Amino acid sequence: MKDTLAEAVKRYALPFESDADFAPLLEAIGDAKIVLLGEASHGTSEFYKVRAKLSKLLIEQKGFSAIAVEGDWPSAQHVNKFIKGYNKQDLTVHEVLSAFSRWPTWMWANEEIAEFISWLQVHNLHKATEQKVGFYGIDLYSLWESIDEIIRYLTETNPAGADLELAKKAFSCFEPFNGMPEHYAISTAHFSLVCIDEVSNLLASIRSHAKHYEDEQEAELNLKVNALVTKNAEDYYRTMLQDNAHSWNIRDEHMVEALHEIRNHHGEETKIIVWEHNTHIGDARATTMQDDGMLNVGQLLRQQHKKEEVFAIGFGTHRGTVIAAEKWGLPFESIDVPPARQHSWEDLLHKAGAYDKLYVFNDTNRDVFSGWVGHRAIGVVYNPEFEAFGNYVPSQIGKRYDAFIYLDQTKALTPIKLKEVVNEI
Repeated sequence: MKDTLAEAVKRYALPFESDADFAPLLEAIGDAKIVLLGEASHGTSEFYKVRAKLSKLLIEQKGFSAIAVEGDWPSAQHVNKFIKGYNKQDLTVHEVLSAFSRWPTWMWANEEIAEFISWLQVHNLHKATEQKVGFYGIDLYSLWESIDEIIRYLTETNPAGADLELAKKAFSCFEPFNGMPEHYAISTAHFSLVCIDEVSNLLASIRSHAKHYEDEQEAELNLKVNALVTKNAEDYYRTMLQDNAHSWNIRDEHMVEALHEIRNHHGEETKIIVWEHNTHIGDARATTMQDDGMLNVGQLLRQQHKKEEVFAIGFGTHRGTVIAAEKWGLPFESIDVPPARQHSWEDLLHKAGAYDKLYVFNDTNRDVFSGWVGHRAIGVVYNPEFEAFGNYVPSQIGKRYDAFIYLDQTKALTPIKLKEVVNEI
């Protein structure tokens, strides 16, 4: 007789109390080349700490050599240069993380990340260049920073003079908006297609001149992804005020493109770990997101790769505290996360036993976890009193993820306080 979901939650729960309990998860990951690590919020300490522990094991035991995060490429490059020894300045890890000055800063400028970045730096210290683990941002909000990076590099080095002229021509489209993407989104009707064509030409030229940019500090990859950000961010900002689903898809498609650029640069056998919210890494086809025409990173990677090459791990909690803000751009605060809504995925896990647990979904049990159930998602803007109206995504958990880590009670992460630059999007 087939288990009910509540019975399966009890039957298939694995203890999750120490690093030794990662063993069945590592076995299930097998020879996967892309491991997606989610989070149910952008401000929970335990999500970051567990992802860091698992990432260390993947690096040490399975040869993973790149971390890709839901953050801006130029900011993450400060971290990449720091952990690989490219930057000869004597900087502290906190000074390096201050590069994440765009609101919400706490997503990457926090003590939990600082500890992990320090570990990565030590891990890389005596490694050959090709063996050093990299840290990359694959989001697309850095339109203006990416433009500045391209112009600065091409002006200083100019190994292919035609590319500098192409860059100046392409970016002249954006000059009237003076770095204000919300103005660009409102005002693109007449010439946005010209801008995107020019940036596409620049990206094609950089790719064709790749040999001119090869060096030990990844200049070629840096140029390519900054140009990719500029092209896709233009498209994103142009559509964001017209179609939320379309702009969401542009963003997630960009993140997959950026992942491919990283793997192409380092070699197709490169193993990469991706840190993003559950809503990005859990297959959208197993949620009601698909009803709104939305896709995501997890879905696209599963469609583009063999089943055994991609492994997605979701995270969740029943209650605790979280770092978030009441409205976009407001200062962050520690906010109480109430007990999960009755009959939600997190409520079922809590009722099965108020302890941390792990699930691995496979051919034996995946079907029993394929019923539709609400699964909590908390963003950078969070109002607990409105949870019932927008924080639960109906999901087929066993199809959305390959594994799930449940942490019964969690606490807010510890931000590094920075002067924030609010991104008006």
